[in-house]
Amino acid sequence: MENMVNVYFYGKKYSVPADLTIMTAMEYAGYTLKRGCGCRHGFCGACATIYRIKGKNELKTCLACQTQVVEGMCVASIPFFPTDKKLYDINDIEAKRQIMMELYPEIYSCIGCNACTKACTQDLNVMQYIAYAQRGEFEKCAEASFDCVGCGCCTVRCPAGISHPHVALLARRLVGKYIAPESKHLANRVDEINSGAYDELIEAIMQKPIAEMQELYNTRDIEK
Repeated sequence: MENMVNVYFYGKKYSVPADLTIMTAMEYAGYTLKRGCGCRHGFCGACATIYRIKGKNELKTCLACQTQVVEGMCVASIPFFPTDKKLYDINDIEAKRQIMMELYPEIYSCIGCNACTKACTQDLNVMQYIAYAQRGEFEKCAEASFDCVGCGCCTVRCPAGISHPHVALLARRLVGKYIAPESKHLANRVDEINSGAYDELIEAIMQKPIAEMQELYNTRDIEK
């Protein structure tokens, strides 16, 4: 017999193997996850989940795809998190502090409670990268927020209503567009692809069996 734990999905009790993630445990229990989640034909970060352990009052946030079930876990997935994404054309704005004040003025209402950092499913220092955004230090903000998947757990816990993932995304876009040095070799590679230089190679790869494709991926050269 597998080591089993008792969990609660939407208030209903299930006994599931202890080595499963929340996502796979829900599927084990009979739920069909067809869309929304990145590894289920949606986008990464969409499996943001709120849970608590039975008998404890602390409310925790996580990604269902990477969090293992534990005894007495009470799970409640939320269909979306209320982030406020502003509309802008990256070509019409400048990498200046003023743009944050115009698009996301709520970041200056941050009270320093650090609830955003505590809620982050990627263990990012969210409050710190918001401080960078406040000061117009976009490169630091971009680097500190690089692993953000936009799940929105930080926003749902924020008393100031800051849309942290979108603030970070704006900073990364500004850095990529206006601050980071141009990648010449990348531009050359795009031209080569568009000219058809790799068409035969791509077609040959597409004909390979899955096992060989996996081996090619796992042993590929990674640019440093």
